[in-house]
Amino acid sequence: VARSAAFYDQFGEASMLHPACITGGEAAGSDFSITHPAACAGKPSIDSIEEVDYKALMAELCSYVYTHGKDRSKTRAMLCQIFHHALHDRFFEARDLLLMSHIQEIISNSGDVETMILFNRMMVTLGMAAFRIGRIWDAHQCLSDICGGRVRELLAQGVSTGRFSDKTPEQEKAEKRRQIPYHQHINLDLIEACHLSSAMLLELPNMAAASVDGGSGGRPNRIISRNFRKHYDIYNRQVFTGPPEQTRDYIMCATKAMEKGDWEECSNLLCNLEVWNLVPGDDAVEKIGAMLVDKIKLEGLRTYLFTYSSLYDSLSLSQLCGMFKMSKTEVYSVVSKMMINRELHATWDQPTETIVLRKVEASPLQILALQFADKAANLVEANERLMDAKSGTYGYKEGEGRFGDRDRSGYRSGGRGGRGRGGSGQGGRGRGRG
Repeated sequence: VARSAAFYDQFGEASMLHPACITGGEAAGSDFSITHPAACAGKPSIDSIEEVDYKALMAELCSYVYTHGKDRSKTRAMLCQIFHHALHDRFFEARDLLLMSHIQEIISNSGDVETMILFNRMMVTLGMAAFRIGRIWDAHQCLSDICGGRVRELLAQGVSTGRFSDKTPEQEKAEKRRQIPYHQHINLDLIEACHLSSAMLLELPNMAAASVDGGSGGRPNRIISRNFRKHYDIYNRQVFTGPPEQTRDYIMCATKAMEKGDWEECSNLLCNLEVWNLVPGDDAVEKIGAMLVDKIKLEGLRTYLFTYSSLYDSLSLSQLCGMFKMSKTEVYSVVSKMMINRELHATWDQPTETIVLRKVEASPLQILALQFADKAANLVEANERLMDAKSGTYGYKEGEGRFGDRDRSGYRSGGRGGRGRGGSGQGGRGRGRG
């Protein structure tokens, strides 16, 4: 009686309770038209879920579209299949499928803004998949065009609200209708971190080599990432640089540390970025951290040799191993590759395990020949652009010998546009704007 009174004081009348609260014998004779049937079934249980091979299912569905669909449906199905491969870290399958389909060659002429947006999202996902497995060059090639500017518009994750926008109200409404739902957004900080990190690992040794040989004309100043160099120059021109706050600031500080030879500080700054926690997968942060440390060691060694090789007559192999915490096999492989590619003028002294450096300066005739080769390459590139403008490829207007209403960044001032390149082992590049 005391328990019943306490129950009544706490919960009230038993007839007013939810049917799921009635258990045992009380529920045995209940009318299920009034009470919930699950009330007498006890704790709910879930049967074992059948495992599904989503890779095979995706291939089967895409094959059906390839057989019975129209051209637009086939293109979008191919992009979705490549996106699925890249999302699950199957980079090589996605890359081979992209190169075999030649989508990068026709995407700029498709005239379908939704398909261009899907292509841009696929290229970003493919670039991040390449970055996760340590394919730095491929990651930079996939991300470089999209990260050049207006990333939100190219991925349909935002609308530009500039004061001097020349879009008509109809174009703005159409662009808003094409926006991707928020739960499908790709994090822009993660894209920027992957792009700038890969650009730093590629550009810093190149900048070190150009700074050493640029004055004598021994090596042409080849720019790999203009976007990275722009941010790096802005960072260097600042009168006062406080502690890093954004992802870009952390990468610029890591670049300064690596330029001085402090690879440990560089790895600490890069590996401790909070944005890596957004990468899905088990132990993804640890895997990316280990990959970045290995790449920073390798590129730090190359940068050190480019920068300080002119100050030494010889370098000890064991000393380099101690400085960069690498094995003798790894250091020997990196230095030998630099010698083969004629990036480092040196020879191995096997008995003493030292690198004998040689001072090689270009003759005046060689300097003139290199300058002539650079000017010839620039002339060829200018002629190719004129031919593209005349033939109507690369997004230029057909029948016009000018750039149309495009600005220098490759965007059309109207409502839509696109650009694509392909036919190489770099995976092709393209972008369009809604």
